[in-house]
Amino acid sequence: MTKGNINVSVENIFPLIKKFLYSDHEIFLRELISNATDATLKLKHLTTIGEAKVEYGNPKIEVKADKESNTLTITDQGIGMTAEEVQKYINEVAFSGAEEFLEKYKDTAKDTGIIGHFGLGFYSAFMVADKVEIISKSYKEDSKAVHWTCDGSPEFTLEETDEKTERGTTIVLHIAEDSKEFLEDYRIRELLNKYNKFMPVPIKFGTKTETLPLPEDAPKDAKPETQEVDNIINNPNPAWTIAPSELTNEDYTKFYHELYPMQFEEPLFHIHLNVDYPFHLTGILFFPKLGNNINIEKDKIQLYQNQVFITDEVKGIVPDFLMLLRGVIDSPDIPLNVSRSYLQADGAVKKISSYITKKVADKMVSLIHENREDYEKKWNDIKVVIEYGMITEEKFFEKSDKFSLYPNTDGKYYLWNELEEKIKPLQTDKDGNLVILYASNIDEQYAYIQSAKDKGYEVLLLDSPIVPHLIQKLEGSKEKVQFVRVDADHVNNLIKKDEPIISKLNDTEKESLKKEVEEAVNDQKFTVQLEDLASEDAPFVITQPEFMRRMKDMQATGGGGMFGMGNFPEMYNLVVNANSEFASEILKTENAEEKKDKIQYALDLAKLSQNLLKGKELSEFIQRSYQNLKK
Repeated sequence: MTKGNINVSVENIFPLIKKFLYSDHEIFLRELISNATDATLKLKHLTTIGEAKVEYGNPKIEVKADKESNTLTITDQGIGMTAEEVQKYINEVAFSGAEEFLEKYKDTAKDTGIIGHFGLGFYSAFMVADKVEIISKSYKEDSKAVHWTCDGSPEFTLEETDEKTERGTTIVLHIAEDSKEFLEDYRIRELLNKYNKFMPVPIKFGTKTETLPLPEDAPKDAKPETQEVDNIINNPNPAWTIAPSELTNEDYTKFYHELYPMQFEEPLFHIHLNVDYPFHLTGILFFPKLGNNINIEKDKIQLYQNQVFITDEVKGIVPDFLMLLRGVIDSPDIPLNVSRSYLQADGAVKKISSYITKKVADKMVSLIHENREDYEKKWNDIKVVIEYGMITEEKFFEKSDKFSLYPNTDGKYYLWNELEEKIKPLQTDKDGNLVILYASNIDEQYAYIQSAKDKGYEVLLLDSPIVPHLIQKLEGSKEKVQFVRVDADHVNNLIKKDEPIISKLNDTEKESLKKEVEEAVNDQKFTVQLEDLASEDAPFVITQPEFMRRMKDMQATGGGGMFGMGNFPEMYNLVVNANSEFASEILKTENAEEKKDKIQYALDLAKLSQNLLKGKELSEFIQRSYQNLKK
C-alpha cells in the first residue's frame, strides 16, 4: 500500500475548491459523469485505432445512491487507470488527463467528443463528500485493480485490490452531513436531467418496469408480461449530433418537445447549425410563436460542451436578438472559466456570434424563396426577432432587404424593393423624399387610414413594440426615405406636394378664428393650426407631431426620451379646417358662450376619434350630447 500527499501548490486545496472554485455544489455530478464519459470515449477511440485489444461492447455509466451507507456511486466501463495513472491524474491536481490524451492522439482523436479541459473536475466531489474512494482497473492486459482513498485532506492511500475484476472506474462518495440531499432519488434525477440529458454514453439510474407486447395469437383476456429494465435517463444521440440530411421535420419537432417538455405549441421552423472551421459548433435553433412578445425569459437557448449542459445564459455567444429563440448550441471551443460557470471574453466568441447571425439570415432568405406564402403567414410570429436583429446587428441588417416584410393594412406583404416600386409614383414628396405612411393600430387609426387610402396611398401596418427604433434605423440607412404615421397630420399634409391651395377665408378672418379656438380650448397640450382643407373634411382633426410621438414610443421601449432624459409631455396639433362650414359658423356666432360650447363639442368629437376623451371629460360629453337630443 502507498501513502503520500497529493501534489498541490497550497497547504490544502479542498477548502478553496469548496468555497471559491465551484460556486454551485450540484455540478459535482456533472463533473464526475463527464469524467466517466471521457474514460468511455477514450476506450472507444483506442479500440477503433487498434491500440486497445479489448471488446468495446455497449458500455454505460451507472449512478447509485445508498442512504443506508451514505454513499453515492458512479461507475463506468471505460479505460480505467493503473496505479501509476492514479498517481499522475488524481494526485497531481490540475494536470488534465483529457488534455494529455488529446495531445498524444491529436491526429486521430479530433472528433472523439472528449470533454475534459480541467484537471480539477474530479475534486469537485469534495464539495459534497467528506471521503472519496476510487476503485479502478485499466483496460491494459495484466493490470491490477487499484483502490485510492482520501478524506479531504492532502493525504491519500493507494493500494492494489482484488475487489474489481472488470475494467473501468468506480467513484464512491461518502456524502457529508450537510449534503444529504444528494442521496435523494428525486434530486439525483433532477441533476441528471439538467446536466446529462444528452450525454453521448448511456447513463443508468435504477430500473423501470416495461410492459412486453402481447404475441399476435394471444387470447383476448391475456395480460401482458412485464420486465425490469435499465432506466436510461439520457438520449446519447440528440438531433443536433445527427446530419440534417438524416432528420425529418418530425424528428426536429420531437427533439423540440424533448428539450422543452412543457411547450405544447410546435415551433415555426428550425435552423440546424454545423461548422468545423475556424471553430467547431453544432446546434439547432427553433423559432417559437412570439407575436409581439419581447420579454420571453423561460425556455432559453441551452449551451452544451460536448453534450454536457453548461448554462442557459448564452449572452455573448448568441446575438441579443436571437435570445428570443429556443434550442441548443454545442461547442468545445467556447472559452469557460475553470468551473465551466462563466463565459470568458474571447475572439472566438465574436466569431461564433457572427456565424450564428449569418446562418439565421441565410435561413430567412431560403425560407422566403422556398415558400413565400407560408413565410408571410408566419411573419407576425417572427417579425420581432427579425426587426430586433435589423436594429442591433449591422451584418444582419445588410441582408434584411431579402427577407424582411412590410405588410399593409389590407394584409398584403412587400419586400423593400417591391414597396419602393409600388409607392414611388404617388408617395414621393416635392423634395424627392419617398414618404412611407404607416399605422400602428388599424382600429384606433381607422379614419386616418381610410383618408390616406382614398388618395391612393399605401398604408403599412407596423405594430411591433420596437417599430420606432426600426424606423430610425431605416431612415438613417436608406437614402431620401421618410416614415410618417398616418395620424401625424391631416392627410393633405402627410406628403407635401406642390399643389394650389384654395382658401375661403381671408387672413383677418383666419387670425380671428384661430384666436377664438385657442381661447375656447385653453389647453397647453394643443397647438392650434389652421389649414385650408376640403370643405367636406372634418372641422377639427387632432394629430400628434411625428417626431414627438416617435420619441415617446422609443422612450417606452428604451432608447428615446432624449435618450433617457426625462419624460416627453403630451403634445398634439389641433388642425382647424378653415374651409369647413363649421369655421364660418364660428365666425358668425355672436354669443360668446354658445361659440365656446360649439368649439368644445367639436374638440370632444376630435378627441373621441383619437381615443383621447376619457374619465370626467367623456362623462360630461355624453351628458351634453343627451341634452342636445332634447333640443
